[in-house]
Amino acid sequence: MDRHPMTMTTPAGEPASPVIFARAIAADGMTRHMAWGEVIGWRPSLPGDLLWVHLDRNAPGVGEWLRNDLGLSGATIDAITSNQNRPRAFRDGNALATILRGVNSSDDGDADDLVALQIWANESHVVTLRRRRLEAPKDVLAEIEAGAGNITVGDLVTRLVERTVSHIGDVIIDMNDRIDQLEERCRGTRVDDVLTAISDIRRKCLSLKRHMSPQHDALIQIARNAPDWLSADNREAIRETIDQLHHYLEDIDVTKESALVLQDDLNNRAAAETNKTSYLLSIVAAIFLPLGFLTGVLGMNVGGMPGLTDPHAFWATCGFMAALAITQLVIFRRLRWL
Repeated sequence: MDRHPMTMTTPAGEPASPVIFARAIAADGMTRHMAWGEVIGWRPSLPGDLLWVHLDRNAPGVGEWLRNDLGLSGATIDAITSNQNRPRAFRDGNALATILRGVNSSDDGDADDLVALQIWANESHVVTLRRRRLEAPKDVLAEIEAGAGNITVGDLVTRLVERTVSHIGDVIIDMNDRIDQLEERCRGTRVDDVLTAISDIRRKCLSLKRHMSPQHDALIQIARNAPDWLSADNREAIRETIDQLHHYLEDIDVTKESALVLQDDLNNRAAAETNKTSYLLSIVAAIFLPLGFLTGVLGMNVGGMPGLTDPHAFWATCGFMAALAITQLVIFRRLRWL
């Protein structure tokens, strides 16, 4: 069998189908493109043959094929096709159903937005389902078609899990870099702009933590209750991925704490600037309070005001107010208010 280039859409001339791509993979690693009509009713010809079908889970016909062709129970079908997709994993006989979260790779999507990847696998079939684009299935397919050698169902599931988790690590590294950049920017950028960026990072950390914690538990469940077709090497790779995900969870906490420390520092700096400004305004008000009282008294339009007929009274009054202001400044200086 010849290897075919990776095709993410249904070839021209074929009826519309829920298949994003489908490959029949022989025991020696050779792949063959499969149309939807060939997927239905497929069974392995030789030991080690497997079928990988990547589907749009909301497309018509997916549930019927899972039920009629693969014999999945209604509960399992609901779990892997539902839009309520909190990460988890469970055994269904000798099959494994896994719901993971991966990085959204759509052109108009947020790279920090995690979308669901559902996986169902038994001895001869691997079915992956998604609603929005993900990098992990595409990367694994490229590796297989580039000539990765013989591959088993356990190898394929393990690679999908590893790729999904590794892309999340890229997002965490990017957030750490953004924190470092914000620490540099806060010296010359408006504090409000930096605080907005920090708040965005904290929200993304919370979103990642909300999905990664149950994903960590799901991988632990796979390692503890692995089906027979997951080899010892596969289980070891899953354990390594669990450890990697644990480190990512720690990195998320560190990133969140770093953002919180930077935010507190900026808030304290902003509060200090505000207090300094308020203090200076209070000093100015204290200086002008007696001067304002004096000018208010002299501005009364009543008889008997002193200096009305004296041509030097205005300058004398100005001199007196200047001396009063200087006296106040000297007193404030000695009291270390200035």
